[in-house]
Amino acid sequence: MPYVRVRESDSFENALKRFKKQCEKDGILSDVKKKEHYEKPSVKKKKKALAARKKALKKVRLAVR
Repeated sequence: MPYVRVRESDSFENALKRFKKQCEKDGILSDVKKKEHYEKPSVKKKKKALAARKKALKKVRLAVR
């Protein structure tokens, strides 16, 4: 659980900025986006295979250059 200690000299904007940076660093936003909608295991498997295929094609294209 991220937290930010706010000093008396800090403005709200600075504290919010530090909190957002801490959340990003902890990976909370990406985790929330992943869990926003349920995906069946078969759909996850298909997406993973498609991503691997794209990555392999990209690697081949870069190697040809």
